Amino acid sequence: MPELDEFSFLPAQAADLGAVVPAVSRVDLALADGRRLSGLRWGAAPPAVTLLHGAGLNAHTWDTTLLHLGLPALALDLPGHGDSSWRDDAAYVARVLAPDVVRALETWTDGPQVLVGHSLGGLTAAAVAASRPDLVSRLVVVDITPGVDPSAGPAQIRAFFAGPTDWASREELVERALSFGLGGSPEAAARGVFLNSRVRDDGRVEWKHHFAHLAAAAANAGTDATTPDAVRAVLAETGWDDLAQVDAPLTLVRGERGFVTAADAEELRLRVPAAEVRVLPTGHNAQEEDPAALAALIHQVVLDAAH
Repeated sequence: MPELDEFSFLPAQAADLGAVVPAVSRVDLALADGRRLSGLRWGAAPPAVTLLHGAGLNAHTWDTTLLHLGLPALALDLPGHGDSSWRDDAAYVARVLAPDVVRALETWTDGPQVLVGHSLGGLTAAAVAASRPDLVSRLVVVDITPGVDPSAGPAQIRAFFAGPTDWASREELVERALSFGLGGSPEAAARGVFLNSRVRDDGRVEWKHHFAHLAAAAANAGTDATTPDAVRAVLAETGWDDLAQVDAPLTLVRGERGFVTAADAEELRLRVPAAEVRVLPTGHNAQEEDPAALAALIHQVVLDAAH
């Protein structure tokens, strides 16, 4: 794979859309416990939108959506993902992650945000909005509810991440992804692998996110890497509690082939009657499968927040 940096793919992506690449830069924040929180700042103006990705992804999952959106934005790498530090306790749950997001919003934004969260990022966004309503003007949750297991997903994805923890090259990892039917085209798989992996000092390639390493360790130990049922039930209830405390208008975006079923969406309506539910013809990762439609939806939410 040629020498690239994390922004090398944007010009071609923008050209395909007839869009212009704005100023995009990486920002880093030192946290009190010595960890680092990282993210991407889109545009020179203060962010109007902040976006939180799902488990196993990173801030670049929003790249094409943000090229469509064309607004100043902040896309964060959640703890344990991208360029943000891993947690020693491996506690990647919404209420644990939310304080780091709050710190980022206090540092990098200067007004209430349209907060957009996908999957684990959606539950985290709800926890942020519940605890700090002054920081969130609107909440958009993409294909997750507290009743859905955030570690769920296709069996081949779990098997993929439970494999080796390092490889000789990124090309080897791209071949593995394609053999599992993941990544789409070879070009898209190469981009995804590059943005979600790093080369260690010994020259070996590893995933940036902690989840792959946790899954591999669990598989090697012969245990289930998913959250135990009892703990999952508690997390679901805390998630519903968070949503019930959100003052900001809430929009749930459900993918027709995603994790959130019609019954899950109906439960949200019963628990949060004021919530709006929108459906896109996608799977779980709407930001990658139909970024134009998701960007249009977010843009309308931003306009509503401004009035």
